[in-house]
Amino acid sequence: MAAIDSLLVHLKENDGSDLHLVADQPPRFRAKGAIRFIEGQAALTNDSLRAMMEEVASRRAWEEYETTGDLDFAFSLDGVARFRANYFIQESGAACVFRIIPEEILSLETLSLPKSVCDLADLNEGLVLVTGPTGSGKSTTLAAIIDKINKTYSKHIVTIEDPVEFVHQNRNALFSHREVGLHTQGFGPALKSAIRQDADVILVGEMREMETISLAITAAEMGMLVFGTLHTNNAAKTIDRIIDAFPADEQNMVRLSLSESLAGIVSQLLLPRADTGGRIAANEILLKSSGLPNIIRDGNTPMLSQIIQAGKSQGMQGMDDVLFAYAKEGKISAQDAYMKSTEKGRFEPLLQAVDGEPPED
Repeated sequence: MAAIDSLLVHLKENDGSDLHLVADQPPRFRAKGAIRFIEGQAALTNDSLRAMMEEVASRRAWEEYETTGDLDFAFSLDGVARFRANYFIQESGAACVFRIIPEEILSLETLSLPKSVCDLADLNEGLVLVTGPTGSGKSTTLAAIIDKINKTYSKHIVTIEDPVEFVHQNRNALFSHREVGLHTQGFGPALKSAIRQDADVILVGEMREMETISLAITAAEMGMLVFGTLHTNNAAKTIDRIIDAFPADEQNMVRLSLSESLAGIVSQLLLPRADTGGRIAANEILLKSSGLPNIIRDGNTPMLSQIIQAGKSQGMQGMDDVLFAYAKEGKISAQDAYMKSTEKGRFEPLLQAVDGEPPED
């Protein structure tokens, strides 16, 4: 039993999401959005923390950490959970964060995601982007969509991640899980290979670099169903981020390719529930429609809100509409809805009804 195991068990048993260990500090963990101390735990010395970290890392991974000062990897603790680890160095010495990845992949039904999100699993081709800030549940939502494909279709699914988070068991589908740094040198080379590996579905863990974005769009244009993530908060910012990743002289061509390949954008926020405790996902959903390609080609992303409003019957929805409905129904607080909204004036009456004056931005 590794020295860190008891802390990871505590994280799981106390509904935590992240374990934080820092040299010269006692262990802490995040639960329901707040960082908390683990009772009865003394401060960790730099040497004792490094020993705990080395014990659960492979030799190759530990050598990378000692060389670069940074490391990402994933590992499983039998009967507890799978964890994504990030090692780094800060002022007082070593530090690390372990994020819990549930061993059981939650279904779309369990997550209570909108039907239009569930239906993305039924697509045969195109680029689908799940976006949101860190900790918004993007990986959990994507895993649920992939799980539906696995249960429903006989397809070859290639996942490219750094590190591999959710490990899917082969059911109707055949999986090839590839970890950057361990099974392939990077997202770009792995995507190039996936195109030649008779893949039906490709999951790209991160779409940050121009090469990765370009290859993902190309794969979607070639008839594959490609899922990817971005750290953007809505559909308009997502499209702008993709286009801005390319040099100015290539952007018109990228707009054309994206307009033909984009099948949907699901932007997600995770908010504390005001009624039952826990957290609830709020999703903005943009789907392919007859008017969407022209807006992308013209670079007129402010018009996307009109596409979403016009596409409500298809299952599209705007983030502000979802936040407003949640606040009206008492699922989230008016304050949280106001802080996450784009058109804040719309939410001011909700705040005034609760406690008088809205906060300043």
